[in-house]
Amino acid sequence: MERQRLIFHIDVNSAFLSWESVYRLEQDPGGTDLRTIPSAVGGDTKSRHGVVLAKSPLAKKAGVTTGEPLASALRKCPGLAIVPVRFGLYQKCSKQLAALLENYSPTIEKFSIDEAFLDMTETIHLFGEPAQTADQIRRRIREELKFTANIGISSNKLLAKMASDFEKPDKTHTLFPEEIPDKMWPLPLQELFFVGPSAADKLRRIGLYTIGDVARCDERVLKAHLGSKFGTMVCRYANGTDDSPVAGHEPANKGYGNSITLPRDVSDYETACQVLLALSETVGARLREDNICCSCICVELKDWQFSTQSHQLTLDAPTSSTAVIYQNACRLLREFWDLTPVRLIGLRTSRTADSSYEQISLFESSQSRKMKELEKAVDKIRGKYGIDSIKRASFLKEDSLVDHAVSKKKHLTPCTQERNSEDQAP
Repeated sequence: MERQRLIFHIDVNSAFLSWESVYRLEQDPGGTDLRTIPSAVGGDTKSRHGVVLAKSPLAKKAGVTTGEPLASALRKCPGLAIVPVRFGLYQKCSKQLAALLENYSPTIEKFSIDEAFLDMTETIHLFGEPAQTADQIRRRIREELKFTANIGISSNKLLAKMASDFEKPDKTHTLFPEEIPDKMWPLPLQELFFVGPSAADKLRRIGLYTIGDVARCDERVLKAHLGSKFGTMVCRYANGTDDSPVAGHEPANKGYGNSITLPRDVSDYETACQVLLALSETVGARLREDNICCSCICVELKDWQFSTQSHQLTLDAPTSSTAVIYQNACRLLREFWDLTPVRLIGLRTSRTADSSYEQISLFESSQSRKMKELEKAVDKIRGKYGIDSIKRASFLKEDSLVDHAVSKKKHLTPCTQERNSEDQAP
C-alpha cells in the first residue's frame, strides 16, 4: 500500500535576531541576549535608515512590525536596540540547520534562508512517531545550534507551513486534513498562505472574514473577484489542497531572481538603479556560486497602486557577471519606466545553463575579463569573511535606500508571493 505523505516544515523563530544573539553571546558569554530586550535587526544604526527585518518578542509587544521603517519602530519603542544586518552570518547558520536536518531525510527543500521542508514519508519509521520526531529535531536545534524553531506537520507542504505558524516559539503543531475545520477555518482569512492585505480587503468586501468562509465560498465567486488563476488557488488552499512535491534539488533550468518592497516609493532613475545594483549583486553571486550563466534578464516594477509591469531582453552571450546584469537591467528600466512611483523592484534571470560549458567570446575585452576576476575575488572574500566585509562605495551613503545585500525569497508555487517570511525584508 502507498504510504500517506508526511511533511515537516521547519521555521526558525525570529531567525535574524536569534542568529545575531547566538553570535554575540559566543563572542561575549556575559553579554545581553537580544532576545530578552526590545531589539530589532535592520538598517543602519547610525543613520537609522532602513526597515525592521526581525524583532524580539518585547519589541513585538511594543507594536514593532517586520518591514516597517526603523524611524517608525523607534517612535513606538524609543529604547529599541537596533543591530545591523549580517547576511554572511545568517547564511552560515542556515547551512548549519540544513546539515542537522539531513540526518532525518535526504529530501529537503530550502524554502528560504530560515525555512525548510522535509519529506519524512520514507524515513519516519526510523525515528518514531511524527510529533516525537519533530520534538527531537527542535531539541537538537535548541541544544546544538542555540536557537529555536517551530515545526509544522501534515500530509502536504501547505498545511505543514500553516501549522508551523501556530503558537510560537519552539513548538510542534500538526494540521492534518481532518483537523482543518477546527484548527484552520476559524483563522482570519489573511492567515491563509498567499492571501495578502490587498486580496484580503477584496474578500472582506464580499463578506468573507475567515479561512472557513473562503473554503465554503463558490469558486466562481472567488475567481470573479480575484482573477481565474489566483481565485482557484485561494479556493484550493482554503480547503487544504496542495500536491506540490518537496523539491530536493533545484531544476537545472530554473531562473534566478530577487525583489524588494521599498521603505518608500521611488520615482527617480538614480535611486531605482541603486536598488537594481543591490539586486544584481545578490543574483550575480548566486549564479556564480552555482556555476550558472543566464541569457535573459527581466526587470519588474510594482507601482503605488499595486499595478505590475515588466520588460525583458535577451543577451548576446550568457553571463553571470554582476556588472553585465546591472548594466542591462538599467537599460531595461530606462526603456519602459515612465517614473510612476514604485513600491517594489524585482530582477529575474532565465534561460540558464551550466557555465562549465560557456562558449568563449572572441570579442571579449581585457576589461571584461578583469571584471570577471574581480567579481570572483569579491565572492571569495565575502565567502570567507561575510557579506559585509566588502561593499561598493555607493552603499556607504547615509541616504542609501537599500543595503548592498538583499535577502532572497522563494515561492511555494510558481505564483507571485504576497506574504513574506517573518525575518525577510518584504
